[in-house]
Amino acid sequence: MSGHSKWATTKHRKAAVDQKRAKVFAKLIRQLEVAAREGGSDLDSNPTLRTMYDKARSASVPMDTIERAIKRGTGELEGVRYESISYEGYAPSGVAIMVECLTDNRNRTSAEVRNVFTRNGGSMAEPGAVAWQFERKGVIEVPRSFAEDAVTEVAVEAGAEDLSDDGDRWVVTSAPTDMASVRAALEAAGMVPESAELAMVATTTVPVTEQGEARKVLRLLEALDDEDDVQNVWSNFDIPDEILAAAAE
Repeated sequence: MSGHSKWATTKHRKAAVDQKRAKVFAKLIRQLEVAAREGGSDLDSNPTLRTMYDKARSASVPMDTIERAIKRGTGELEGVRYESISYEGYAPSGVAIMVECLTDNRNRTSAEVRNVFTRNGGSMAEPGAVAWQFERKGVIEVPRSFAEDAVTEVAVEAGAEDLSDDGDRWVVTSAPTDMASVRAALEAAGMVPESAELAMVATTTVPVTEQGEARKVLRLLEALDDEDDVQNVWSNFDIPDEILAAAAE
């Protein structure tokens, strides 16, 4: 979990500083459209849409914007048709990276992602070269204010696979199909999660112990995340907290 959770924490801090609201809105709106197109507009029967809806509301996306995005996804309103595409690659120090995009122009997105890798000391990889090092999981973050035993009991009974300590919060992981039920159980117990999303979780990690190398890895991840078509970036780095904090400055 180190690479995913630490990179997520770094992104949260970065977003709070940068105030990149417009770009965040645009990415969430695309995800809402695709989720609605693939699974329909009913939040109760489409867990992916429910997850994206909750993320959009947490990011303060206006309700009318959310509703229009869902209607474009279901075809009630005209809109651009996005397709999902994934890329794999390596950062400096051999850190594996998975990039998920939503695009209306595959050639443009491919060229832009490749350029970001090249400009930041990374390299693209063939499909499958990196993906085997990750598993798709439901990842639910719960405030640290709740007792570990209480979170564990509720989550495991609802189908969670694991709970880990991320310092500022508890991280509950589950099979993708169980994420909605685990989240619902936590909410029913009064333990409202900070976030819940499907993520590619690394099964192995790559230690990065030099501050200079850590800075290079973070620079590439940030550059990828800044691309308009990029929706999610996952990696398997394991950077010690003190080096991560210094490198992120």
